Amino acid sequence: MKLTDNALKVLKKRYLAKDEDGHITETPEDMFDRVARTIAADEKKYKNADDTGKLTKEFYDMMTNLDFLPNSPTLMNAGRPLGQLSACFVLPVGDSMEEIFDAIKYAAIIHKSGGGTGFSFSRLRPKGATVRTTGGVASGPVSFMKVFNSATEAVKQGGTRRGANMGILRVDHPDILEFIKCKQDNNDITNFNISVGITEKFINAVQKDEYYSLIDPHTKEIVKTLRAREVFDLIVDMAWNNGEPGIVFLDRINEKNPVPGIGEIESTNPCGEQPLLPYESCNLGSINLANMLKYDKNEYIVDYKKLKKVVFSAVHFLDNVIDVNCYPLPQIDEMTQANRKIGLGVMGFADMLYRMKVPYNSKQALKLADEIMTFIDKASKEASCELAKKRGIFPNWDKSIFREKNLRVRNATTTTIAPTGTISIIAGVSSGIEPAFALAFVRKVMDNEELLDVNPIFKDMAVKRGFYNDSLMRRVSAAGTLKGLDDIPDDIKKVYVTALDTEPYWHISMQAAFQKHVDNAVSKTVNFPNKATKDDVRRVYLMAYDMGCKGVTIYRDGSRDTQVLNIGDSSSNKVDIEDLDEPLIPRERPQITRGITEKVRVGCGNLYITVNYDENGICEVFTNVGRAGGCPSQSEATSRLTSVALRSGMDVKELVGQLKGIRCLSTIRQKERDKRIKVLSCPDAIARVIEKVMDMKDETNPEDSDGDPDTQDNGDEKDQKGHTATCPECGSKIEHESGCVICPNCGYSKCS
Repeated sequence: MKLTDNALKVLKKRYLAKDEDGHITETPEDMFDRVARTIAADEKKYKNADDTGKLTKEFYDMMTNLDFLPNSPTLMNAGRPLGQLSACFVLPVGDSMEEIFDAIKYAAIIHKSGGGTGFSFSRLRPKGATVRTTGGVASGPVSFMKVFNSATEAVKQGGTRRGANMGILRVDHPDILEFIKCKQDNNDITNFNISVGITEKFINAVQKDEYYSLIDPHTKEIVKTLRAREVFDLIVDMAWNNGEPGIVFLDRINEKNPVPGIGEIESTNPCGEQPLLPYESCNLGSINLANMLKYDKNEYIVDYKKLKKVVFSAVHFLDNVIDVNCYPLPQIDEMTQANRKIGLGVMGFADMLYRMKVPYNSKQALKLADEIMTFIDKASKEASCELAKKRGIFPNWDKSIFREKNLRVRNATTTTIAPTGTISIIAGVSSGIEPAFALAFVRKVMDNEELLDVNPIFKDMAVKRGFYNDSLMRRVSAAGTLKGLDDIPDDIKKVYVTALDTEPYWHISMQAAFQKHVDNAVSKTVNFPNKATKDDVRRVYLMAYDMGCKGVTIYRDGSRDTQVLNIGDSSSNKVDIEDLDEPLIPRERPQITRGITEKVRVGCGNLYITVNYDENGICEVFTNVGRAGGCPSQSEATSRLTSVALRSGMDVKELVGQLKGIRCLSTIRQKERDKRIKVLSCPDAIARVIEKVMDMKDETNPEDSDGDPDTQDNGDEKDQKGHTATCPECGSKIEHESGCVICPNCGYSKCS
């Protein structure tokens, strides 16, 4: 098995089993063997079972060859005590206090097990509606979303996988305007992705510039009418501002509902690619398309024989997962077993195109996407039919669309295009169907060491063509694109396009090309440059509807504090650790310093932060807690270590990146009640004050400045360039892709 250094790093940190002391107890090979044996062992329950030893080897080879990988919970938990193998679930939220808090309880149980949750809040009566049992008034969906958000925050403090949520509200709900704006502040409802549930009536009203009705879900009465275009424009405005809300086309999703006799689909999983009925789970895996090629007559072509073999094995694997899984709730166990939905997807599509010398932004790429997904969808149905002959059709088959077709399948769905953030890092390929984010980037190996990471296909080609060198690759990393680099031949520039080169039209067209042959949905992010207009966003939303997509997520570069860019070399002002023969010794504290003191509200009260500088730059940090309680010793320790690092020559931006984003449970809890709190923890507050002093130095000469910076706004703000966000775990810049936030350096994901 050939794993990259980064793959090994992610496996050791997130996947490999550890003992009680945190020591790794298995190798990557051991992990794949554990998973293969656990999933194959399910064969014993069936009469016409395949040989478990042979099947174990088949599954093991498929994973160690990196031809197919299941979703992260399966890799993490198969054969281990937790045994929870599903990535995500959808829970119903009914219009009673009992049902609401049952949903919160169930979500907490799921998050504890490592799963994510999707909710529709469309059944809840609107804000201000009468509650007959008490004579009071309802607080509305958004109010309860904040309760769900706080519960998620509390649970995730003790887990290894973060609880992630999807919140959906129908566009005809009376509280839709409040919902659309509920994440206008990036500090609000941080544990949710949100999407507006778009109906056919609404989209038709937008196209005709008509009014549409808002309907009370409790009374079913029309309570108000709104101009559809104004509501649509508000959705666009918010998405342009920070990427949310996304939109899902609810009526279209339900047109494709494979089991309409069971009920209506109201929500999706957190990343939006898996529409699910209440209490269903998603059991996902992805085929590595970069491995589905063969070299023939001096070119790479798709190896359909190998692809079919992998599809059949993967469907078998995922169907077994359904039986082996230890579900967190009995309702989920029952519903999942009754419909047996699986979601086979792909990753490495961009790398496949590089091998085949096909530009991502081309009709040829769209044609290839259509052909490949047509083949996978057909083969997955054939595999499901073969399993049905041996094991029987799924129990709810009589209530499904397959009864009319007389298609006896084992699984209600077989295909999904899911995000593949961390598993694509393990496989060493591009994520999902996304274009490559960058051809080269600077990856952190240790706290003070960086390594230039170059796409292996691009590197091999550059070496063969004779233009590879580290200096040029760093320029590629800094630019994020090959455009404007005269050292690189034009034919290479045409093929090796990245996300920055891909116009929104091609993003949506590619999503639509795959969606035509996918049972569930396609996780995809349309990345816009910072200069994109609201009209650009509006056009993409309408294109997604016209082209047959089930939903769409967009992100405009630099539009929120979790900045997408992960390119460029930020080490220009750093000390080169490798060139030092002796240990670093911090310079002496100067006799005279100047600086600022800022009062910041944290969970424990007021924290007074002093940042001082001299002629050589920022040199020290002090903190003082305004009242008794809290954790003054930890704040002091952070300040002392920060001061030592600053006087040792550590890059200030690097230091800020390490501290910013650290969360404190006390502060997070208090944020819900105290709007004065704009930070996540004491270290986060320290980082933000340091950042303000950095900005002062950029804007003016601090030696000539007598005024304090604005002390009121210390929230999650982007810097002057809009590029502040870093991974909360390793400090690297992060990417927006496939409806999620991914760190390519350490494998951190917003959804995991």
